[in-house]
Amino acid sequence: MGVVNVTPDSFSDGGSWFDTGKAVEHGLHLADQGADIVDVGGESTRPGAQRVSLEEELRRIEPVVRELARQGVAVSVDTMRAEVADRAVAAGARLVNDVSGGLADPAMARLVASTGVAYVLMHWRGHSHRMEDRAVYADVVQEVHDELRDRMAALVDAGVDPAQIVLDPGLGFSKRPEQAHNWALLAHLDRFADLGRPVLVAGSRKRFLGRLLSDAEDRPRDFTACDDATVALTTLAADRGAWCVRVHDVRPNADAVRVAAAWRSGGADLDAGRGELVGRGGL
Repeated sequence: MGVVNVTPDSFSDGGSWFDTGKAVEHGLHLADQGADIVDVGGESTRPGAQRVSLEEELRRIEPVVRELARQGVAVSVDTMRAEVADRAVAAGARLVNDVSGGLADPAMARLVASTGVAYVLMHWRGHSHRMEDRAVYADVVQEVHDELRDRMAALVDAGVDPAQIVLDPGLGFSKRPEQAHNWALLAHLDRFADLGRPVLVAGSRKRFLGRLLSDAEDRPRDFTACDDATVALTTLAADRGAWCVRVHDVRPNADAVRVAAAWRSGGADLDAGRGELVGRGGL
């Protein structure tokens, strides 16, 4: 999954693809580089970010989704709003990537159920301006597991087919780098297997990587200098059975997924490493 942030303030590339034409061009480039899905978002969720209006979010993403879909790209829309998701699906999006897991907008479950679209349910404890205060855990792996289980049950009760759902442990969202919350989740990805759904790992360029790679004076490495570490994370996540990784720099990560697939199979299936969307629509 390649990232297209149609925003002026995203944490690693805010402003780079804020123009509609540049966003479309970048999305096509990511697809050419090996992205199976291109994820288009119009609202930054970096720590401390404030929300944009519904109208502004739609203005940013709708033409990008429509044009990428028209050109045959499998598009996901990164949004917490059911109305944005609805308009994006109408424009051709085939997956809704909701970092709030349906908590930010009660109408999201109905929208997902009625459309049959694939849906990423992420672990979430609050909007960006509040999430750091809620990063308190006795056992981060067990608590994230249980909260995802409960959110999935609520969505299913609202009519969502479990086959539509992908789970995301929410690296960086209400997870503190200094307390190694993200590393604990990555080390125990297998703990989510009993939930019976594919898992998306979205760690590209995030703060916990920059902190790990801090220099001798404890200055975190810049976001864009963490791409090699992201490739290492991708390789390990793919080897541990992640369904998908969400990344900014696609080609080396696509290569890493293929290497991990060949490694796991002992070379038995050298065409592995490219997947299909879930949900009724497929890829």
